[in-house]
Amino acid sequence: QVQLVESGGGLVQPGGSLRLSCAASGFTRDDYAIGWFRQAPGKGREAVSCIKLREGTEYYYNDMKTRATISRDNAKDTVYLQINNLKFEDTGDYYCAARLVFCHVTDDYEYWGQGTQVTVSS
Repeated sequence: QVQLVESGGGLVQPGGSLRLSCAASGFTRDDYAIGWFRQAPGKGREAVSCIKLREGTEYYYNDMKTRATISRDNAKDTVYLQINNLKFEDTGDYYCAARLVFCHVTDDYEYWGQGTQVTVSS
């Protein structure tokens, strides 16, 4: 059974950085894609970034390419999302999700973690 556990959220000042982690377990194949999504208060869920575990191909959505870096440690079955220059509008719940093979900008992912909260506030 696939499980995803996010960590690394917290309270950060504007301009600060965070590294979120997504620890995965239960994969029986190495060709999953791990996506990061966020949901701001009162808004829908939006894609932030995604990485294909086998190839390491990275995708960034919206304006996150300039501020975010996604990476993987296949030995640890963990995917990281580093976000720099955090803004107030980055506040929200961040989720990682897994689906086979392809990254997708919509939330059409098979497995989801429970989320980690990020609050950007001065």
